[in-house]
Amino acid sequence: MLGFGTITKKVFGTPNDRKIKATRPLIEQINGLEPEFEKLTDAGILEKTEELRARALKGESLDDLLPEAFANCREAARRALGLRAFDTQLMGAVFLHEGNIAEQKTGEGKTLTATFAAYLNALTRDGVHIVTVNEYLAKRDASWMGKVFGALGLSTGVAWSGMPEEDKREAYDSDVTYATNNELGFDYLRDNMRSELSQIFQKKHNFAIVDEVDSILIDEARTPLIISGPSQDRSGMYQTIDALIPSLNDTHFELDEKTRNVTFTDEGNEFLEQVLRDNELLEEGQTLYDPESTTIVHHINQGLRAHKLFQRDKDYIVRDDSVVLIDEFTGRMMAGRRLSDGLHQAIEAKEGVEIRPENITLASVTFQNYFRLYNKLAGMTGTALTEAEEFSEIYGLGVVEVPTNRPVARVDEDDQVFRTAVEKYRAMLEQIKESHEKGQPVLVGTTSIEKSEMLSKMLTDAGLKHNVLNARQHEQEAQIVADAGKFGAVTIATNMAGRGTDIQLGGNVDLQIMEALAADPEADPEALRQGIEASHAGEKAKVIEAGGLYVLASERHESRRIDNQLRGRSGRQGDPGRSSFFLSLEDDLMRIFGSERLEKVLKTLGLKEDEAIVHPWVNKSLERAQAKVEGRNFDIRKQLLKFDDVMNEQRKVVFGQRREIMEAEDLSEITTDMRHQVIDDLIDQYLPPNTYADQWDSEGLNEAVREQLGMDLPVADWTAEEGVDDDVMRERLIEATDAFMKDKAAQFGPENMRNIEKQLLLQSIDGKWREHLLTLEHLRSVVGFRGYAQRDPLNEYKNESFQLFEGMLDSLREDVTQKLAQIRPLTEEEQKQMVEQMRAQQAEAQAAGEQAAALSAEPEAGDSDAVAGFVEDDPSTWGNPGRNETCPCGSGKKFKHCHGRLI
Repeated sequence: MLGFGTITKKVFGTPNDRKIKATRPLIEQINGLEPEFEKLTDAGILEKTEELRARALKGESLDDLLPEAFANCREAARRALGLRAFDTQLMGAVFLHEGNIAEQKTGEGKTLTATFAAYLNALTRDGVHIVTVNEYLAKRDASWMGKVFGALGLSTGVAWSGMPEEDKREAYDSDVTYATNNELGFDYLRDNMRSELSQIFQKKHNFAIVDEVDSILIDEARTPLIISGPSQDRSGMYQTIDALIPSLNDTHFELDEKTRNVTFTDEGNEFLEQVLRDNELLEEGQTLYDPESTTIVHHINQGLRAHKLFQRDKDYIVRDDSVVLIDEFTGRMMAGRRLSDGLHQAIEAKEGVEIRPENITLASVTFQNYFRLYNKLAGMTGTALTEAEEFSEIYGLGVVEVPTNRPVARVDEDDQVFRTAVEKYRAMLEQIKESHEKGQPVLVGTTSIEKSEMLSKMLTDAGLKHNVLNARQHEQEAQIVADAGKFGAVTIATNMAGRGTDIQLGGNVDLQIMEALAADPEADPEALRQGIEASHAGEKAKVIEAGGLYVLASERHESRRIDNQLRGRSGRQGDPGRSSFFLSLEDDLMRIFGSERLEKVLKTLGLKEDEAIVHPWVNKSLERAQAKVEGRNFDIRKQLLKFDDVMNEQRKVVFGQRREIMEAEDLSEITTDMRHQVIDDLIDQYLPPNTYADQWDSEGLNEAVREQLGMDLPVADWTAEEGVDDDVMRERLIEATDAFMKDKAAQFGPENMRNIEKQLLLQSIDGKWREHLLTLEHLRSVVGFRGYAQRDPLNEYKNESFQLFEGMLDSLREDVTQKLAQIRPLTEEEQKQMVEQMRAQQAEAQAAGEQAAALSAEPEAGDSDAVAGFVEDDPSTWGNPGRNETCPCGSGKKFKHCHGRLI
C-alpha cells in the first residue's frame, strides 16, 4: 500500500519538479527568440549587449532582460565554441541567476551553464566572480569561456596567486573574474590590510557563482583562511620533544579516531615527567600540571598529535624538504596551507625537514563569512542534495536538481563487503583484469595516496598497464582524466579524480578541441569539432560496446557526497556505465563506526574466505552510518560558525572603518573626536564627577596629559583655582590641545598632515586588530572549560569578546592621540643624518646592483634619473612633489617612501 507522502508526490510532484516546471515557459521563450538572434551579425551581438546594458543601468530588472540575454549568450557560445547550450543548461543558469545551487550531473556542461548567469548579472557593471577549486581550472575556464564573453563584448580576467599586482587589479576590474576560493579570500584579507584605496583589488562583492560548491562551502568551511606573520623560532624545542615521543607505548595515551583526538593517560603523564626530568626539560619537583609547564605541555601534546593522528601520504606528503598538507576531500595538495598552533612544526620535526617558525595571525576569515559578503550567491555541483539543509541554514541557498539532457544509463551495483582488506584487494584485482580484457575502461577510486600507490604496485606486479592520479601527479591531472575513458584504460585515482574535467568515452573531445584552437586560434571551431568528433566516433563505439566506464571504489568515504561524485564520473550524457564499491570490515568507516554487528552476521552466515556479502540492507546500513557522520560534521561546522560570527561582526566594523578612513579626504574631524574622547576619559578617571577638589588626582592628570596629549600644562594650578570644576578643566584641555594640534598641522602643511593622520590611523587599527585576534584565539581555547561550571561557552565568548572589543577601541583612541601628539617635523640635523643614511644605503644598493649586473652581463633596469638641480642635503632643491609621486632623487620610489619619509 502506498503511503500518503508517496501518493501526494505522484499527484502534485515533488517541490523540485515544481521548480523545474516553473522554468519551462521561460526556456520556451528563449528558444522562440533563437531564430531572431541567429540572424544577427557578430557586431549585432555586441550591439545587443550594449542595448541590454543600457536598459539594466536605467533600472530595468535583470529578470525582464533574462530571455534576450540568454538568447544572445547562446548564439555567441555557438559561434565562439561550436557549442549550442541544451535546454537543461539554460534551466541551470536560471536557477543560478535566482541565487540557488544547480545540481547538474557530471558531463552536463556546468562550465557553459555559468556563462549565462554571469553574462546577465555582469550587465550592471558591478562585476561577477566565478569561483573554482584550483588554479588550473580557473585559467582553463577563463581562457575557454573568455571567447564567449569576448564575443558578447565583456572583459574576462583570471586572478591567481603570485601574479603581478597590476595584472591582478586588471583581472578584478573585468566584467567577469575567474579565481579560486583561496585566492578570493586571501585577496579580501589583503585588501583590508592596504593603506591606499588605489591598492584594493575587490571593489564590490556583487555576485559569485561557486563551481563545485559542496567542496568549497562545506568541505573546506571548517578551515579558516589566515594571513600570518612569523613569531619567535622554537624549532629546537620541537626537535627535542619529537625525539621523546617514540618512547611512549599504548598505555601512555588514548586514541579516539571518531573525534580525531589523542590524550595522555595518568600513566603517560608520570612517564613523561620522569623522561623530561632526565632530559633536564623539567626541574625537580615540577609537574606537568604547574603553570610553568604550560609551554612544554603544549609542545608535547602537538608532538603526540603529529605522530598518532597525522599519517604521511594520507594527511600530508613531504615535497622539496617541506610538509605539504593533503585535502582529505579532494586528495589535492594544499600548497601554502599550514596547520596552526605549532602542529605543523611538530609534523616537520617528525619528518626531519626544515622547521619554519610559528606564525601569529594578522587577519583571518572563514569561507562561510567571506561568501556571505556577496549580495547574491549561487553554486554548481553534481552532488549537493545530501547537504541541502546546511546550504539553506548557513547560506540561504536552495538546491535544485536539474534534469539530465539524456536519461542516466549507468548501473549502480550493491556494495560487496569482504571480511579483510587482503580479500577485498584480491577481488578488485580480478575484477579489473576481467574488465580490462574486454577493453572496458576502469576508474579505481581510493581514499589516500598510500592506498592508490599500494594498488598501483599490485597492478604492476600483475602486468597491467595503468595511470595513477593523486597529489604527487596533480600537474598531469587534466591529461590523465581525459585519457581515463579510452578503450582498455585503467586509472587509479584519489578523490581528486576529475573535478572539472570530464571523463569522456573514447577520450576527451573538448580538451582536444581546446588544444587545437590554442595551436591555431584562427581555425573555425565548428569545423575543428566535426573533424575531431569524426575521428573519435569509432573509438567511442568500441568503449560503449565494452560497457562504458566502470567505476570501482575501494572503500566508502565518510560523506555520501564524495561517493556520489566518484560514481558520477561514469554515465555522463546518457552513456552506459557501471559502478561498484568493494569494502572490508577493516576499512576506516566500517572499523571506526561500528561493524561489530555486521561481523557477527558474517560469522553466523559462515562466510568463507574471498566471499563477499552483497545485499541492499548492507547499503542502507552504510548510508545510515554516513548520514550520522555527516550530521556530526555539520554540527561541528555550525558551532565553529557561531563562534566566528561573533568575530565577524567585529571584523566588519574594523574593515568598514578602514575603508572609510581610506576614502576620506580629511580625517581631522575623526582624530579631533578621538582626542576629545580621550580627554573625557582622563577627566572621568582623575577628576571623577560629583567629587570635591581635594579628592582629585591632579598629579596623575598632569602626568597623563604629558604622556598622552604631549603637552606640559599647569594642570595643578588650574585645579587649585576657586570655582574650577570638571567641565571647566575639560574645556581648558580641549582648547589647549586643539590649538597645539592646529599649530602642528601648520608646521607640516595641510596635505602632509592629512597623510600623517591617515597612515597613523590605519597603522594603529591594524596593530590593535592583530593584538585583538591573538587575544580572541586565547579566549577561544579556554572558554570551553566554562561548560564544566554550567555556563554556556558561546555566551561567555560573546560577552567577553565584546568587552575586549570595546577595550580595543578605547586603546585605539589613546594610541592615535598619543602618536599624533608626539609626531614632529625633522630638524635640520636629523634631515642631514637621514640624507647621509640614505646615501650609504644607496651606495650599498648600487654596489650590489653593479655586482649583479657584472654576473648577469645585463644592465639593471628600474631606476630613473634625478631631477635637474637636485641636491641631497638641500630640501629646497627637491621641488614640491606629492606624497605618491616619484621621488626627485631618482631612486624610482614614491616620495613618501624615500626623501619624504616622516618620523
